[in-house]
Amino acid sequence: MDRDKLDGWCEWGILGLVLSMLVYGPLATGAVREFDFSVLLLLITGVALLWLTRLWLNPRERLLWPPLAWVVLAFTLYAGARYLTADIEYVARPELLRVVMYALLFWAVVANLHRQSSITFITFTLIFLGMAIAGYAIFQFATGSNRVWNFISPYPQRGSGTYICPNHTAGFLELALPLAAAYTLAGRIKPLTRVALGYGALMMGVGLVATVSRGGLVAAGISLLLMMFVLLGQRAHRLPAAVALLLVLVAGLAIATQSMTVRIRFNRIASGEGQLHENTRYALWRPAALMWREHPLWGVGPGHFNYRFREYRPAGVQLTPDRVHNDYLNTLTDWGLAGAALVAAALALAGWGVAQTWRHVQSGNGDLGGKRGSNKFAVVLGSATGLAAILIHSLVDFNMQVPANAMVAVTLLALLSGHLRFATDDHWHRVPRWACGAATLALLPVLGWLAWQGVAGLRESAWLERAERAPNFSAQRAGFLQRALEINPRNAQTAYDIGECYRVQSLEGGDDYEALGRQAIAWYERSRADNPWDAYACLRLGQCLDWLGQSEAAAPWFDRAEKLDPNGYFTLANVGLHYVALGDYAAARPWFERSLKLKSEDNLIARSYLDIARRRLLDAAERGASAGRTGSNR
Repeated sequence: MDRDKLDGWCEWGILGLVLSMLVYGPLATGAVREFDFSVLLLLITGVALLWLTRLWLNPRERLLWPPLAWVVLAFTLYAGARYLTADIEYVARPELLRVVMYALLFWAVVANLHRQSSITFITFTLIFLGMAIAGYAIFQFATGSNRVWNFISPYPQRGSGTYICPNHTAGFLELALPLAAAYTLAGRIKPLTRVALGYGALMMGVGLVATVSRGGLVAAGISLLLMMFVLLGQRAHRLPAAVALLLVLVAGLAIATQSMTVRIRFNRIASGEGQLHENTRYALWRPAALMWREHPLWGVGPGHFNYRFREYRPAGVQLTPDRVHNDYLNTLTDWGLAGAALVAAALALAGWGVAQTWRHVQSGNGDLGGKRGSNKFAVVLGSATGLAAILIHSLVDFNMQVPANAMVAVTLLALLSGHLRFATDDHWHRVPRWACGAATLALLPVLGWLAWQGVAGLRESAWLERAERAPNFSAQRAGFLQRALEINPRNAQTAYDIGECYRVQSLEGGDDYEALGRQAIAWYERSRADNPWDAYACLRLGQCLDWLGQSEAAAPWFDRAEKLDPNGYFTLANVGLHYVALGDYAAARPWFERSLKLKSEDNLIARSYLDIARRRLLDAAERGASAGRTGSNR
């Protein structure tokens, strides 16, 4: 086959795989589950292999490598070094996999998909995907449904589209909506296409309202206003921009005054009401800042915030936060100043690139309803304002920790960087044979690792799903979990879950209760070895030792658990249980009282055992008083 034809097929293959990633991620609830993320790893591996093939097919072909690509490489190398020094390997590994995947996606799009036809395929796919997801969100909001495919979203009365969390749906829509608006107002497209894209923008705007995401609505509104003011400064686009600005202002006013659900959500900011995913998110910023202050340069570790959180937990937050709910603070906490500086450099270079490209992609005329305009300008304007929206939203949420949204943002960033070729030829480089060889030698092991991790993730998630369907704490569930642990031996959570199975089986009694208890201890110890910051593993170790009559050996584990989670209601209640096991109700009572102060509702352990402790102490006091009276009568 002719080399040029084969090269063309490889380019189309890269485009197809990239589009598959951009579509699959949002449709698969954001690709936050291990199974879906593993699929993305396999797809990006295919992209990188096709790119390497193209390099060898055309050794004289020039490679587009803008300055931002070097910063991406630097952060990827930093992520690899930080992974090797992380406290919790199984937590740091997915973070490194994400960074490598995003880096390969950025480089592949910049180097291979800079033709106008490829850019049109990518942007139109995102726009019409956003339109479909927005339609699903509107349906959910209108019908009150909180079903997402075959999952149940914990956010009733809010449209979440194909994501579980409506805020992440808003994150995707605020990236795609400016693209549709920019093409409609400033693109060089046919009238029918313009109408379709305008309808798509309208649909995504309504879908954003259906998410009732305060951060998303504010971020999208600011980005659209920014776009309109930019276009108002250009004679060619002044009239359509003025009309669009009026529509945005009228829509914003209508939403603010007529939508009861949106008004209630925004009123909660002033009233201080809300759950963890609402206003309590701001209470997470202080412990995150404390973590960073204690680990300023390198951070606590990639993805480690959630696992170190209990040690810094404020009394008012008794749930698992997952992330900081502020991408900037999350970056500082996990990656430290070194990582944050690289991210800041990337954003600065992206802004510099837009400034350099700006005047080279504009057209002289534009007319709403006509074919005049510039698709290059529409892509730059839409991508830049979409990225501005996600950056604003990142002040109060963690959209960049959702693989689907991060991939879209990285793709738009790559498209922006690729447009630098219209400003200068300085970023085109010829790739000699030795460089192809070096790139191949460097990439093939990485791609092999990505593919292996992808396949392993699929296999592990299959066994974990079987375990989830098995009876609670059963031997069958323990067996499935052990099969999953064989695939990912460093997964401390799986080891902990196996320990739970054996602990509960031991508590059920029987001749083998002691052997089962010791098996549980072994699994908890393994879990602690892979995650030394887990207070619950320490609790369970202590409880098993109490159950086996080794209370003296159990005491240090409860002390350790309390140090790791000093403000955790569940931890304190279980420490109280340790003293109940010792028969020391006077010592147990303050632990239950502290636990109830931290959480008064749905705290069955502390409430029940506090009553028991008080009754036992009262009975003891009455028996003591009775014995005293009897002695005095004698």
